[in-house]
Amino acid sequence: MAGEQDRRIPYFCFESIMKKNLVIVPTFNEAENIEELVPVVMGLERPFDMLVVDDNSPDGTAGLVEALQPKFQGRLHLLKRPNKEGLGPAYVEAFQWALDRDYDFIFEMDADFSHDPYDLLKLQETLQNKDADVVVGSRYVRGIQVVNWPLSRILLSYFASLYVRLITRMPVKDTTAGFVGYKKEVIKAMKEESIRFTGYAFQIEMKFKAWVKGFRLTEIPIVFTDRARGTSKMNRSIISEAIFGIILMKIKSTHYWNMYIQVRKRNLLINHFLKEWIDLIEWLS
Repeated sequence: MAGEQDRRIPYFCFESIMKKNLVIVPTFNEAENIEELVPVVMGLERPFDMLVVDDNSPDGTAGLVEALQPKFQGRLHLLKRPNKEGLGPAYVEAFQWALDRDYDFIFEMDADFSHDPYDLLKLQETLQNKDADVVVGSRYVRGIQVVNWPLSRILLSYFASLYVRLITRMPVKDTTAGFVGYKKEVIKAMKEESIRFTGYAFQIEMKFKAWVKGFRLTEIPIVFTDRARGTSKMNRSIISEAIFGIILMKIKSTHYWNMYIQVRKRNLLINHFLKEWIDLIEWLS
Protein backbone atom coordinates (compact mmCIF):
# COMPACT_ATOMS: atom_id res chain seq x y z
CA MET A 1 0.00 0.00 0.00
CA ALA A 2 2.80 2.42 0.91
CA GLY A 3 4.52 1.65 -2.36
CA GLU A 4 1.35 2.49 -4.31
CA GLN A 5 1.05 5.85 -2.54
CA ASP A 6 4.70 6.64 -3.28
CA ARG A 7 4.06 6.05 -6.97
CA ARG A 8 0.89 8.14 -7.07
CA ILE A 9 2.37 11.35 -5.63
CA PRO A 10 5.14 11.83 -8.23
CA TYR A 11 2.64 11.03 -10.98
CA PHE A 12 0.27 13.75 -9.75
CA CYS A 13 3.07 16.30 -9.54
CA PHE A 14 4.28 15.32 -13.01
CA GLU A 15 0.81 15.87 -14.43
CA SER A 16 0.63 19.32 -12.80
CA ILE A 17 4.05 20.35 -14.12
CA MET A 18 3.27 19.16 -17.64
CA LYS A 19 0.27 21.46 -18.02
CA LYS A 20 1.17 24.45 -20.19
CA ASN A 21 0.28 27.70 -18.45
CA LEU A 22 0.15 31.10 -20.13
CA VAL A 23 -0.38 34.45 -18.39
CA ILE A 24 -1.66 37.19 -20.68
CA VAL A 25 -0.84 40.73 -19.55
CA PRO A 26 -2.25 43.58 -21.65
CA THR A 27 -0.27 46.81 -21.39
CA PHE A 28 -0.53 50.45 -22.28
CA ASN A 29 2.03 52.71 -20.65
CA GLU A 30 3.11 50.19 -18.00
CA ALA A 31 6.86 50.83 -18.14
CA GLU A 32 6.86 51.58 -14.41
CA ASN A 33 5.54 48.10 -13.60
CA ILE A 34 6.48 45.61 -16.30
CA GLU A 35 10.18 45.29 -15.49
CA GLU A 36 9.34 44.30 -11.94
CA LEU A 37 6.39 42.06 -12.81
CA VAL A 38 8.11 39.83 -15.36
CA PRO A 39 10.78 38.34 -13.02
CA VAL A 40 8.15 37.65 -10.35
CA VAL A 41 5.96 35.65 -12.74
CA MET A 42 8.97 33.87 -14.24
CA GLY A 43 10.17 32.92 -10.75
CA LEU A 44 6.98 31.22 -9.54
CA GLU A 45 7.44 27.68 -8.25
CA ARG A 46 5.25 26.36 -11.08
CA PRO A 47 6.19 27.32 -14.66
CA PHE A 48 4.10 30.04 -16.30
CA ASP A 49 4.86 31.46 -19.71
CA MET A 50 3.95 35.11 -20.16
CA LEU A 51 2.54 36.99 -23.13
CA VAL A 52 2.64 40.78 -22.92
CA VAL A 53 0.15 42.37 -25.33
CA ASP A 54 1.20 45.96 -25.85
CA ASP A 55 -0.99 48.54 -27.59
CA ASN A 56 1.89 50.67 -28.92
CA SER A 57 2.70 52.25 -25.56
CA PRO A 58 4.48 55.59 -26.05
CA ASP A 59 6.40 55.09 -22.78
CA GLY A 60 8.45 52.22 -24.22
CA THR A 61 6.79 49.29 -22.43
CA ALA A 62 7.36 46.96 -25.39
CA GLY A 63 11.05 47.83 -25.56
CA LEU A 64 11.52 46.91 -21.90
CA VAL A 65 9.90 43.51 -22.52
CA GLU A 66 12.13 42.92 -25.54
CA ALA A 67 15.17 43.67 -23.39
CA LEU A 68 14.07 41.01 -20.88
CA GLN A 69 13.30 38.30 -23.46
CA PRO A 70 16.85 36.91 -23.77
CA LYS A 71 16.90 36.29 -20.02
CA PHE A 72 13.64 34.30 -20.20
CA GLN A 73 14.04 32.84 -23.66
CA GLY A 74 11.11 30.74 -24.82
CA ARG A 75 8.92 31.80 -21.88
CA LEU A 76 8.49 35.57 -22.22
CA HIS A 77 6.61 36.62 -25.35
CA LEU A 78 5.52 39.95 -26.79
CA LEU A 79 2.60 40.74 -29.04
CA LYS A 80 2.87 44.28 -30.39
CA ARG A 81 -0.33 45.86 -31.66
CA PRO A 82 -0.29 49.01 -33.82
CA ASN A 83 -2.99 50.96 -31.96
CA LYS A 84 -4.79 51.27 -28.65
CA GLU A 85 -8.05 49.47 -29.42
CA GLY A 86 -9.14 48.42 -25.95
CA LEU A 87 -8.94 45.48 -23.59
CA GLY A 88 -11.31 43.16 -25.46
CA PRO A 89 -9.55 43.15 -28.84
CA ALA A 90 -6.16 42.75 -27.12
CA TYR A 91 -7.32 39.66 -25.25
CA VAL A 92 -9.10 38.16 -28.28
CA GLU A 93 -5.88 38.34 -30.31
CA ALA A 94 -3.89 36.93 -27.39
CA PHE A 95 -6.35 34.05 -26.92
CA GLN A 96 -5.85 33.00 -30.53
CA TRP A 97 -2.08 33.21 -30.03
CA ALA A 98 -2.41 30.90 -27.01
CA LEU A 99 -4.61 28.38 -28.83
CA ASP A 100 -2.20 28.26 -31.77
CA ARG A 101 0.49 27.16 -29.30
CA ASP A 102 -1.73 24.68 -27.45
CA TYR A 103 -1.61 26.11 -23.93
CA ASP A 104 -3.79 24.17 -21.48
CA PHE A 105 -4.55 26.95 -18.97
CA ILE A 106 -4.80 30.60 -19.99
CA PHE A 107 -4.81 33.39 -17.41
CA GLU A 108 -5.66 37.08 -17.51
CA MET A 109 -3.78 39.43 -15.21
CA ASP A 110 -3.18 43.18 -14.93
CA ALA A 111 0.33 44.60 -15.20
CA ASP A 112 0.10 46.98 -12.23
CA PHE A 113 0.38 44.51 -9.31
CA SER A 114 -3.26 45.02 -8.37
CA HIS A 115 -3.36 41.25 -8.84
CA ASP A 116 -0.79 39.43 -6.71
CA PRO A 117 1.26 37.26 -9.12
CA TYR A 118 1.62 34.59 -6.43
CA ASP A 119 -2.16 34.08 -6.59
CA LEU A 120 -1.61 32.60 -10.05
CA LEU A 121 -0.63 29.43 -8.22
CA LYS A 122 -4.06 29.28 -6.55
CA LEU A 123 -5.86 29.89 -9.83
CA GLN A 124 -3.82 27.22 -11.60
CA GLU A 125 -4.36 24.72 -8.80
CA THR A 126 -8.12 25.29 -8.97
CA LEU A 127 -8.22 24.60 -12.71
CA GLN A 128 -5.95 21.59 -12.25
CA ASN A 129 -7.64 19.90 -9.32
CA LYS A 130 -11.20 21.22 -8.98
CA ASP A 131 -14.34 20.87 -11.09
CA ALA A 132 -13.85 24.26 -12.70
CA ASP A 133 -13.49 25.42 -16.30
CA VAL A 134 -13.20 29.10 -15.37
CA VAL A 135 -11.68 30.36 -12.11
CA VAL A 136 -12.20 33.95 -10.99
CA GLY A 137 -9.86 35.69 -8.57
CA SER A 138 -12.66 37.38 -6.65
CA ARG A 139 -12.64 40.55 -4.56
CA TYR A 140 -16.16 39.94 -3.27
CA VAL A 141 -16.63 36.22 -2.70
CA ARG A 142 -15.70 36.73 0.98
CA GLY A 143 -16.86 40.21 1.81
CA ILE A 144 -14.93 43.08 0.20
CA GLN A 145 -11.17 42.52 -0.13
CA VAL A 146 -9.85 45.70 -1.72
CA VAL A 147 -6.87 47.77 -0.55
CA ASN A 148 -6.18 51.48 -1.22
CA TRP A 149 -9.33 52.24 -3.15
CA PRO A 150 -11.44 55.24 -2.12
CA LEU A 151 -14.90 54.37 -0.83
CA SER A 152 -16.52 55.78 -3.97
CA ARG A 153 -14.52 53.40 -6.20
CA ILE A 154 -15.31 50.41 -3.97
CA LEU A 155 -19.03 51.20 -4.04
CA LEU A 156 -18.98 51.70 -7.82
CA SER A 157 -17.25 48.36 -8.41
CA TYR A 158 -19.29 46.39 -5.87
CA PHE A 159 -22.66 47.66 -7.05
CA ALA A 160 -21.64 47.25 -10.69
CA SER A 161 -21.09 43.56 -10.01
CA LEU A 162 -24.40 43.40 -8.15
CA TYR A 163 -26.14 45.11 -11.08
CA VAL A 164 -24.65 42.58 -13.52
CA ARG A 165 -25.78 39.66 -11.35
CA LEU A 166 -29.33 41.03 -11.21
CA ILE A 167 -29.49 41.49 -14.98
CA THR A 168 -27.79 38.27 -16.06
CA ARG A 169 -28.56 35.91 -13.11
CA MET A 170 -24.96 34.76 -13.42
CA PRO A 171 -23.75 33.05 -10.20
CA VAL A 172 -20.56 35.11 -9.88
CA LYS A 173 -20.06 37.77 -7.21
CA ASP A 174 -17.15 39.56 -8.87
CA THR A 175 -18.45 39.78 -12.43
CA THR A 176 -16.05 42.55 -13.45
CA ALA A 177 -12.92 40.77 -12.18
CA GLY A 178 -9.90 40.83 -14.47
CA PHE A 179 -7.89 38.11 -12.72
CA VAL A 180 -9.26 34.99 -14.41
CA GLY A 181 -8.10 31.56 -15.53
CA TYR A 182 -9.62 29.53 -18.37
CA LYS A 183 -9.18 26.01 -19.58
CA LYS A 184 -8.38 26.05 -23.28
CA GLU A 185 -11.71 24.37 -24.07
CA VAL A 186 -13.49 27.52 -22.90
CA ILE A 187 -11.39 29.77 -25.11
CA LYS A 188 -11.95 27.43 -28.07
CA ALA A 189 -15.72 27.65 -27.51
CA MET A 190 -15.50 31.44 -27.38
CA LYS A 191 -14.11 31.45 -30.93
CA GLU A 192 -17.66 30.71 -32.09
CA GLU A 193 -18.90 33.85 -30.36
CA SER A 194 -18.71 37.45 -31.48
CA ILE A 195 -17.03 39.30 -28.61
CA ARG A 196 -18.66 42.72 -28.64
CA PHE A 197 -17.16 44.73 -25.79
CA THR A 198 -13.82 46.52 -25.98
CA GLY A 199 -13.46 47.88 -22.41
CA TYR A 200 -13.73 46.24 -19.01
CA ALA A 201 -17.22 45.00 -19.90
CA PHE A 202 -15.32 42.41 -21.92
CA GLN A 203 -14.62 40.64 -18.61
CA ILE A 204 -18.35 40.38 -17.91
CA GLU A 205 -19.07 39.18 -21.43
CA MET A 206 -16.50 36.37 -21.28
CA LYS A 207 -17.83 35.03 -17.97
CA PHE A 208 -21.44 35.31 -19.07
CA LYS A 209 -20.96 33.54 -22.40
CA ALA A 210 -18.92 30.77 -20.76
CA TRP A 211 -21.70 30.30 -18.18
CA VAL A 212 -24.43 30.26 -20.86
CA LYS A 213 -22.48 27.57 -22.71
CA GLY A 214 -22.54 25.39 -19.60
CA PHE A 215 -18.96 25.77 -18.42
CA ARG A 216 -18.32 25.61 -14.67
CA LEU A 217 -17.31 28.89 -13.01
CA THR A 218 -15.64 29.02 -9.61
CA GLU A 219 -14.52 32.00 -7.51
CA ILE A 220 -11.57 31.98 -5.13
CA PRO A 221 -10.81 34.88 -2.76
CA ILE A 222 -7.99 37.29 -3.52
CA VAL A 223 -6.93 40.66 -2.14
CA PHE A 224 -7.00 43.40 -4.76
CA THR A 225 -4.51 46.23 -4.17
CA ASP A 226 -4.81 49.46 -6.13
CA ARG A 227 -1.89 50.31 -8.37
CA ALA A 228 1.00 52.20 -6.77
CA ARG A 229 2.52 53.32 -10.09
CA GLY A 230 1.09 54.30 -13.44
CA THR A 231 -2.35 55.54 -14.43
CA SER A 232 -5.68 53.73 -14.31
CA LYS A 233 -7.36 53.13 -17.69
CA MET A 234 -10.91 53.50 -16.31
CA ASN A 235 -13.05 56.23 -17.88
CA ARG A 236 -16.70 57.18 -18.42
CA SER A 237 -17.04 55.48 -21.79
CA ILE A 238 -15.92 52.17 -20.28
CA ILE A 239 -18.50 52.52 -17.50
CA SER A 240 -21.34 53.42 -19.87
CA GLU A 241 -20.45 50.51 -22.16
CA ALA A 242 -20.87 48.16 -19.23
CA ILE A 243 -24.11 49.70 -17.92
CA PHE A 244 -26.02 49.71 -21.19
CA GLY A 245 -24.26 46.90 -23.02
CA ILE A 246 -25.02 44.28 -20.37
CA ILE A 247 -28.77 44.68 -20.87
CA LEU A 248 -28.44 44.14 -24.61
CA MET A 249 -26.10 41.19 -24.02
CA LYS A 250 -28.70 39.56 -21.78
CA ILE A 251 -31.50 40.15 -24.29
CA LYS A 252 -29.44 38.65 -27.09
CA SER A 253 -28.82 35.51 -25.04
CA THR A 254 -32.53 34.72 -24.66
CA HIS A 255 -34.59 32.23 -26.62
CA TYR A 256 -36.87 34.99 -27.87
CA TRP A 257 -33.99 36.95 -29.35
CA ASN A 258 -32.84 33.84 -31.22
CA MET A 259 -36.37 33.35 -32.52
CA TYR A 260 -36.42 36.98 -33.66
CA ILE A 261 -33.13 36.54 -35.53
CA GLN A 262 -34.38 33.37 -37.23
CA VAL A 263 -37.64 35.06 -38.29
CA ARG A 264 -35.71 38.10 -39.55
CA LYS A 265 -33.37 35.90 -41.59
CA ARG A 266 -36.32 33.99 -43.02
CA ASN A 267 -38.12 37.21 -43.97
CA LEU A 268 -35.01 38.60 -45.62
CA LEU A 269 -34.68 35.37 -47.61
CA ILE A 270 -38.34 35.51 -48.64
CA ASN A 271 -38.03 39.16 -49.66
CA HIS A 272 -34.93 38.37 -51.69
CA PHE A 273 -36.70 35.47 -53.42
CA LEU A 274 -39.75 37.62 -54.20
CA LYS A 275 -37.58 40.38 -55.63
CA GLU A 276 -35.76 37.90 -57.86
CA TRP A 277 -39.10 36.41 -58.96
CA ILE A 278 -40.56 39.84 -59.80
CA ASP A 279 -37.40 40.77 -61.75
CA LEU A 280 -37.70 37.54 -63.72
CA ILE A 281 -41.38 38.17 -64.56
CA GLU A 282 -40.60 41.73 -65.67
CA TRP A 283 -37.76 40.46 -67.84
CA LEU A 284 -39.96 37.80 -69.46
CA SER A 285 -42.72 40.30 -70.15
